[in-house]
Amino acid sequence: MIGFPFENRRSQPFVIQPLSRDDAPYLARIHAQTFRQPWSDDEFHALIVNDKVFGFIAREEGNPKAPPGGFALARLVLDEAELLTLAVAPQSQCRGIGHALMDATLRHLHNARASMLFLEVDEQNAAALALYRRMGFKKVGKRPDYYRTADGRSAALTMRRDLDKSR
Repeated sequence: MIGFPFENRRSQPFVIQPLSRDDAPYLARIHAQTFRQPWSDDEFHALIVNDKVFGFIAREEGNPKAPPGGFALARLVLDEAELLTLAVAPQSQCRGIGHALMDATLRHLHNARASMLFLEVDEQNAAALALYRRMGFKKVGKRPDYYRTADGRSAALTMRRDLDKSR
């Protein structure tokens, strides 16, 4: 898959590209900036090399030395997929990168003829919930006290989007 660019008036243009093995340290760094319980380089590397896992990374167009703006990582088994994690670096938020990464993920799943995509999201993560709802995800479950927060614990909402395989 060739990366595809997108531009937002508020930012430098980014290009969305498939993840490579060399991206694990970048993923761990962004994950540590955005999640309370971050995953390590080794955990990301193990996922990236798994043949059921795929993902995308947002890079600043024309500046390969710039740190990536974000990434999405998903797993596809048979015709069901799970978004494992999606993170946008704090300095790159509010630029449409999360939407572009989700769009790339959904396109990949459409081409793979997946029937549905699941994800879990902290019920207190308003930005992520807004993105997922805009992209057609519906709440299908709730796991109380799943995430650790600064104030204690919060629930994980399980969400699903059915995918159109007819196209």
